[in-house]
Amino acid sequence: MSNDPGQRSPNDHPESIRSATTNNGSGRAHEGGSSAAPPKRSRGRMILIQLILVAVVALLVVSGIVPRLRSRKALAAETNDLAAPTVLVVQPKRGAPSQEIQLPGNIQAFVDAPIYARTNGYIKHWYFDIGTHVKQGQLLAEIESPEVDQQLSQAEADLGTALANAHLSTITANRFSDLIKQDAVSQQDTDNALNDLAARNTAVKSAQANVDRLKQLVGFEKVYAPFDGVVTARNTDIGQLIDSGSSGGQTRSLFQMAALNKLRVFISVPQIYSQAASPGLTADLTFAEFPGRRFQGKLVRTANAIDPTSRTLNVEVDVDNSKGELFPGAYTEVHLKLKESVPTITVPVSALLFRQEGLRVAIAKSDNTAALVPVTMGRDFGDFTEIATGLTGQERIIANPPDSIIDGEHLDVRTENQKAAAAVPKVAGK
Repeated sequence: MSNDPGQRSPNDHPESIRSATTNNGSGRAHEGGSSAAPPKRSRGRMILIQLILVAVVALLVVSGIVPRLRSRKALAAETNDLAAPTVLVVQPKRGAPSQEIQLPGNIQAFVDAPIYARTNGYIKHWYFDIGTHVKQGQLLAEIESPEVDQQLSQAEADLGTALANAHLSTITANRFSDLIKQDAVSQQDTDNALNDLAARNTAVKSAQANVDRLKQLVGFEKVYAPFDGVVTARNTDIGQLIDSGSSGGQTRSLFQMAALNKLRVFISVPQIYSQAASPGLTADLTFAEFPGRRFQGKLVRTANAIDPTSRTLNVEVDVDNSKGELFPGAYTEVHLKLKESVPTITVPVSALLFRQEGLRVAIAKSDNTAALVPVTMGRDFGDFTEIATGLTGQERIIANPPDSIIDGEHLDVRTENQKAAAAVPKVAGK
């Protein structure tokens, strides 16, 4: 056995050779394993680094967007708060049940009539001027109408002719009636005579009717008072040419007369009081020219129908004016005493909204949004007005609604106490 390793025989030390072979194989396997491990660890590190970068980027993005979103939301909320109109809300006032209502009224004469001429001509004379009290049948004026007088003379002459012809026809008819009994005339001649008599009598009636018509026209030359009253206007003078009132056109009346012993007062009662305003109620009238005095009247009739435009009931109150203190056409305040008490609700006049769809009142709901409620207005007291229908008295009324307010609009609500507190100046250091 040689000591030179290069000259060793393959059969020498087979155990050693297998062991070496095994060791060499295992060594190569280990070297191979060692060389594959570093790429796997590198890929893991890359993925981890990428995840970290993604997380960092996401964190940066989130940290930048969320504040912006919050700022935008806060800005929108602030804008909405600033855009919300500031309104003052008040509670509607519920008045005590009323047994007397005060309404404006217009006084009219019990009878008021224009006096026209019924014939054409010239004013010959007038006898009463404005403010004169006249009795029924008194002569007010005389009209001179020569044409009508001549027509009457002609008609009377025609009537005389018709009467003469009728008289002759009567004699002829009677004569023929006697002769026919003796067969001295023919039946045809007798019938002709009788028919002529009938025609003549008809002509007499026609002429008489024409005479009567013209006599009436001549009678209209005198203008008489149709009732007891006062001459409130005189629209003519002596020598003025006038036309008959029946001719139409722009015919002007000669006089205006009014009966003033009793006056009519017309008032418009709100619908809420319409059932309580019945005939027989007493009413007191007050006038600015009679301070401290009341004139008593009585409700005599109603229209029994509500005016769809104003939602009121037309009522007539009659008042005695035998002393002549009151004048037609005057304004009065009527204090109508009701049999039944009616509850009332009043709101500031500034709370009313006159819209195309009708009268509205703006209220603030519990969530501070606006709602427009349709209402019906009653009496107007100046700064406050009465609401007949539409409110219960529990609403928060917007006293100063803007003209542009709409349903559902968000509001910045203020009460009277908050308004008063804001108006008090703050003391420095307090």
